[in-house]
Amino acid sequence: MSENNDELKGKVTERLKYAFQHQKKKKTDIDKLPAVSGKTARTTREVKPRKPKNDANAHGVKIIPLGGLEQIGMNITAIEYDDTIVVVDCGMAFPEDDMLGIDCVIPDISYLKDNIKKVKGFVITHGHEDHIGALPYVLREINVPVYATRLTVAIIESKLQEAGMLESTKRKVVKYGQTINLGNMRVEFIRTNHSISDAAALAIYTPAGIIVHTGDFKVDYTPVFGDPIDLQRFGEIGRKGVLALMCDSTNILRPGFTMSEKTVGKTFDNIFAENRSHRIIIATFASNVDRVQQIINSAEKYNRKVVIDGRSMVNIISIARELGYISVKNNTLIGIDEMKNYKDDKIVLVTTGSQGEEMAALSRMAANIHKKVTIKPGDVIVFSSSPIPGNEKSVSKVINELYMMGAKVIIEDTHVSGHPCQEDVKLIYSLIKPKYAIPVHGEYRHLVRHVELAQEMGIPKNQTFILKCGDVLELSEKQGKITGKVPCGGVFVDGLGIGDVGNAVMRDRKILSEDGLLIAAVTIEGGSNTILAGPEIISRGFVYVKEAEDLLNDARDVVLDTLDKDLNRKNVDFTKIKNDIRDDLNDFIWKQTKRTPMIIPVIEVI
Repeated sequence: MSENNDELKGKVTERLKYAFQHQKKKKTDIDKLPAVSGKTARTTREVKPRKPKNDANAHGVKIIPLGGLEQIGMNITAIEYDDTIVVVDCGMAFPEDDMLGIDCVIPDISYLKDNIKKVKGFVITHGHEDHIGALPYVLREINVPVYATRLTVAIIESKLQEAGMLESTKRKVVKYGQTINLGNMRVEFIRTNHSISDAAALAIYTPAGIIVHTGDFKVDYTPVFGDPIDLQRFGEIGRKGVLALMCDSTNILRPGFTMSEKTVGKTFDNIFAENRSHRIIIATFASNVDRVQQIINSAEKYNRKVVIDGRSMVNIISIARELGYISVKNNTLIGIDEMKNYKDDKIVLVTTGSQGEEMAALSRMAANIHKKVTIKPGDVIVFSSSPIPGNEKSVSKVINELYMMGAKVIIEDTHVSGHPCQEDVKLIYSLIKPKYAIPVHGEYRHLVRHVELAQEMGIPKNQTFILKCGDVLELSEKQGKITGKVPCGGVFVDGLGIGDVGNAVMRDRKILSEDGLLIAAVTIEGGSNTILAGPEIISRGFVYVKEAEDLLNDARDVVLDTLDKDLNRKNVDFTKIKNDIRDDLNDFIWKQTKRTPMIIPVIEVI
């Protein structure tokens, strides 16, 4: 066992040595970078956490996750001290299978609205939907500046432009190593690597101490674009003394180190070499600019034209190309309408739909409803991603459909994660040496394993916290404890409606999807309470009418019996009549079919 530990220590030491040497070669004159806010131009080397004026009255900083825990997605956390709240990320989540008709889910920001005077700004770690997707909705109610790196700001601006909010929202580009002054806090952006360029970790300097938030990250010493993660800066901040580390937990169940993104490039080369005579279609995440760059590299190497398909991918690749985050020869990219001018063996199509999303480009191809692309026998389809938990069934459905159309599907060895495995997380802990450990970004099982790993790294058990959304964790040098709870949860977005679809509506949709609808319609003369028309029984999603005439006729008789009983009373109450019809029909239908459709009585009084 000791030999294994010595070997592991040796590997970590070699990785650190390589990273520091590499960063010294590419080191910029970071001390010349100004603070973004314009209030105090301090460099990252000068920044120190402010100490409370009176240590006897010192209190803690509050960490309040409003989303992103016990789930994948909808990441948003409020950091609060006195009259200042800084919000880290503002993401959305995709709807689960039982959220019928819902487009996306955004966080409940009631707490931020109640304390809107304290909110100084949003600081964004990177440009993925689960970290920026809710901004166009949230900024309508909390219009404060947004701070992020260059590519992230450009992607956010594209969303704001679409929402008609570009002019009303302040955005500021932050360079790595700069700090921004927000109320009584300062925030420093630190270079990291992820599956999208310009990802950043955050060092948040509060009067109670330094909080480091890693964002989504990986340790990649050979990134496709830009420099490796700034481990040297992590080490420098660690030597200052860090109060708390909020670290990515997505891959915490996986041992070892995360592979470099560049390893996927070799796999693409092999796929292109082995399938020279076939059309190649590659599905990946729209935001994975480095992955698309490697596909383009292989396409240019094997003399193929590249077509980008899928609205979100076209937008992000256009932005990345304009800003210089992706390199492509002038004649490599062609429009989807130009594909017909080239043979199949000269085309590679890069598309969305790697997660089996119903309306994504690849899903439409698999269902044979794509307007421009038809899958042919012999097409080579590459899934360059791994299914997000919960999407496995959708992905399998698309793969099966592609096989039925005669395509060859490749799903192995074409993806590496953008998140840290156990040894990468241990490396960060060894550099930061935090007093408190707060796992973020993961389901509950991930958070539990992360806490165990933090304890293995020497963090006492009482200084590790598994938080739930809405928990108020207050930290100081003396102690850390959960002191309260704030409103949290998901707000459903359905079309243009935000929050108007609640649990009651979702229950109704679930009933409609499972048991259908039965409408009992009748017209009554108000003066004499005489039935003029009906009752008519209308079925939708309950039974096939032609095969259930007897059942519906019997249901009509049940409604007639209820009307005869209620209309002969002295005081006729039409609300009560509706309730009686619903109850009597419910009893009858349950006895006959053991189903509980939604029953809607409609009484027209003329």
